[in-house]
Amino acid sequence: MSHTAFTTAPLIGRDEELARLTGVLERARRGAAGAVLLAGDAGVGKTRLLDEVAGRAARAGTTVVTGHCVDLGDVGLPYLPFTEILGVLAADERFTAVLAAHPAADRLLGAGPDAAGGPDGRLRLFEDVAGLLAELAAVAPLLLVLEDLHWADQSSRDLLRFLLSRGAPHRPGGAPERRLVILASYRADDLHRRHPLRPLLAELVRLPAVERLELRPLPDPEVARLVRALEDRPLPDAVVHGIVARAEGNAFYAQELLAAGAGSCGVPSGLADLLLIRVEQLSETAQQVLRTAAVAGRRVRHALLREAAGLPEEELEAALREAVGRQLLLPGDDGTYTFRHALTREAVYADLLPGERSRLHGAYARLLAAGGRAPETAAERAHHSRESHDLPAALGACLEAADHARRLGAPAEELRHLETALDLWPSVPAPARPAGEGLDRVTLTLRASAAAAHAGEFHRAVALTRAALAGVGQDTDGELAARVRYTLAENLLTVDRLTAAFRYSSEALAMIPADPPSRTWVWAAATHVAAARQIGEDATALRVGRQALRVAEELGVTGAQADLLISLAVTEGSGRRCPEGRERLRRARDLARAAGNARVETRALFHLAMGAFEAGDLTECLPVLADGLDRARRAGLLSSVYPLEIRYLQLLVLYTLGRWDECLRAAAEAAPGLPGAGGAFAVGPALYVALARGEESAVERARGLLEGPFDWMGTLVAGIVLTDAAARDGDAEGAVARLRETVTALGGGTSKRPGVAVRLAALCLAAVADRVSEPRRAGGTGSDPAGWTDRAAELVELARVTAGRDESGRAQGPEGRAWLARAEAEWATVVSGPDPAAWAEAVAAFGYGDGYEQARCRLRYARALLAVERRAEAAEQARLARETAAALGAAPLLEDVDTLVRRARFGAGPSPADPAPLTARERDVLRLLARGRSNRQIGEELFITGKTASVHVSNILAKLGAASRTEAVAVAYRRGLIAPEPAGSG
Repeated sequence: MSHTAFTTAPLIGRDEELARLTGVLERARRGAAGAVLLAGDAGVGKTRLLDEVAGRAARAGTTVVTGHCVDLGDVGLPYLPFTEILGVLAADERFTAVLAAHPAADRLLGAGPDAAGGPDGRLRLFEDVAGLLAELAAVAPLLLVLEDLHWADQSSRDLLRFLLSRGAPHRPGGAPERRLVILASYRADDLHRRHPLRPLLAELVRLPAVERLELRPLPDPEVARLVRALEDRPLPDAVVHGIVARAEGNAFYAQELLAAGAGSCGVPSGLADLLLIRVEQLSETAQQVLRTAAVAGRRVRHALLREAAGLPEEELEAALREAVGRQLLLPGDDGTYTFRHALTREAVYADLLPGERSRLHGAYARLLAAGGRAPETAAERAHHSRESHDLPAALGACLEAADHARRLGAPAEELRHLETALDLWPSVPAPARPAGEGLDRVTLTLRASAAAAHAGEFHRAVALTRAALAGVGQDTDGELAARVRYTLAENLLTVDRLTAAFRYSSEALAMIPADPPSRTWVWAAATHVAAARQIGEDATALRVGRQALRVAEELGVTGAQADLLISLAVTEGSGRRCPEGRERLRRARDLARAAGNARVETRALFHLAMGAFEAGDLTECLPVLADGLDRARRAGLLSSVYPLEIRYLQLLVLYTLGRWDECLRAAAEAAPGLPGAGGAFAVGPALYVALARGEESAVERARGLLEGPFDWMGTLVAGIVLTDAAARDGDAEGAVARLRETVTALGGGTSKRPGVAVRLAALCLAAVADRVSEPRRAGGTGSDPAGWTDRAAELVELARVTAGRDESGRAQGPEGRAWLARAEAEWATVVSGPDPAAWAEAVAAFGYGDGYEQARCRLRYARALLAVERRAEAAEQARLARETAAALGAAPLLEDVDTLVRRARFGAGPSPADPAPLTARERDVLRLLARGRSNRQIGEELFITGKTASVHVSNILAKLGAASRTEAVAVAYRRGLIAPEPAGSG
């Protein structure tokens, strides 16, 4: 597979970057798949470097194929670079059998069934592409080059995220299945703060298989070398120095300055002017062809360019030969021409007169439409029609593009096309608008809101539904007006605007008569019941819910029937926690599954798992949660509200059960697919692990959850982490302040107290107890001038009220009772000193399954036992706490236990004969620790970050039961984990 050379300029000053990229390729040939994100400003030499790497890889027997991203303005062509890649691979006879076994190629190339056919179409498409690449890599080492990633459509970004986080680089098997490298370039100077590529890059660089390589401007001496190498004849020093000064380290600037005669007077300093000087050296016909090609984009098909230029074939070929000879255009093997550099195309395009630009866009739109109006060209037709001011054609093409994006399983692109269509709608006269059912502004806006919700953009979904409501007039159909209102209520529930949701659901229900019964009334009632339950209007929820359930059964509206059963199950009697409630939820799950309503089914599975969790049946939760995630994945709903809640609960159960490494792995696998900050809370339990293991980043990451629009679950996760961190640091004032902020925010301005308040109160009481105990241990008088006892009384009362009744007014489950037991033990410490009996109750209460919190209580229990001279029992509690802390890698807790052990002078450490389960990487870090290396130095020697080195050091200390780096090395020597190095070894 050949790779087209974009330039014959020598590669100068990039030895280090070239060595790094060829190293990645060499490791891939041995079976270690990887990826590199190549960043750099426009013109700095990204394409030239990739060209060199690709050429070397091809000569070494690697299959090299390139996909280009294209700037189409406000519209996007889903999966464009991957479609190009698969098109090239499909033309290679070596891969015929492999491609035949994978329908992804035909789907993306438009020759097979829709990629989104069936509920799990998008995931199948992604998995099939990953499987295809893995099998291709088994035939021969494979290098994918993705150029201009800053122009990638969201679906291409999502597919790239999948491939790098869960796809081919992670597939099990031998080396032949992992001989894949992905090199993706992007313009760093194009990434403004809100550029959609920025969050993806932040996710990808954290993956172990992904590296980032920044291509910086060349040093002046290297630019001088480049300029001299570009010219056969010797150049005067003054000319070279002038070019070097103007190029400012940019290789492309240097080439263009030299080609434009930079040594002469009057050369413009702007790059666009320099590029246009090159263009103006062409004949008039060649310039016109170049201008026509620029309107098409970076690349243009020969046949399309011929028709748009309107030239005889011989004149066109002569003009193209001239442009190719000047290295402004490059011919492709697939009958296309490509601008050698995107900046060339942009400069030519910007130089067009407005009328000329509009005329050429119109020509391309007509030519594409005349080619059969293929769905794959809809996005291009929409772009050209808009730019040519043919708004009716643009509107129709946008709607076609939206339909195509939906069939491909690309909700973000569907949303973008629909929003463009909505922008165009008022500018297109009614007779010129597309006709058909549902083609009115209100219905299109509702469809856009659904696409936004499907893509995880919940606040955007609310804004679009509000816009639909604003478009409802006196002549709007009553059922449509009601549907807008209850859809708005549903969307408001997803962003925790509960009171507003109840108001709109009430309006929707009032607009439709209950008699005669109708499907619209049933769904309006189901939404109203859900909203009423959220604001505590249980009587209303039960009354309307029971009535609507009877109507849903009569009409056979199975999805609404299941939704109503869920609301009633969590509201009536003992709720989802009791066997009756859970049985009702299972029935709702089965009904929703039979109706094919994945949204309602995932809601049933969430409440079913939550009921088991609240009842303390933690292991029973996990299969239900796995089922929920599987159903959501098949339906493409992983970014929806209840699947996000399911993800959070799954990780919370793993965290509570002490399966912390499994929790972190699941969070890492899920994070790349979650929608921005809105879904960040879903991996929140990973923050609980990070805090418990002493990672400094946990607090900052928790604060990040509070940025942007209010998110109830994000606020809950941040409240737990930040309150616990303040309490652990002895900052009682900070802990209490964070508790108050969190409880107020989660209460939604009402008097209700969220269930998490009992946990936060217990954490704050721990900090207060420590504050009060310090002067008492020092022999103080016991007075409390700061009023901590009064604040402790408020905190314990909050814990009692919350634990007595949860948000639904029912008695708390085992978790709430355990936190109350700890709060009572802390309160006793504040009032009269450590009470062993109270702490014994707290330890027993956390025995329902939360080993970490039980260990934290054991430590405080041991202190209480020491206070009454029950040393043997204290030593046993310290030993048990230490075992748990060491097993979990909870370094701060381990350090606290060891401090108590040293002060109490009883041994709770591990036996010297106990094996230390150190990983290979931890042993490498340990050897460098023994040499006195700092975290930064360890990172440099092992090619990892200093932060990662710090985490490894913390894990080593925890596993060896050491309180310091020096002690860890001493323990390692004693246990034979490392051997003393000979003198002079360094």
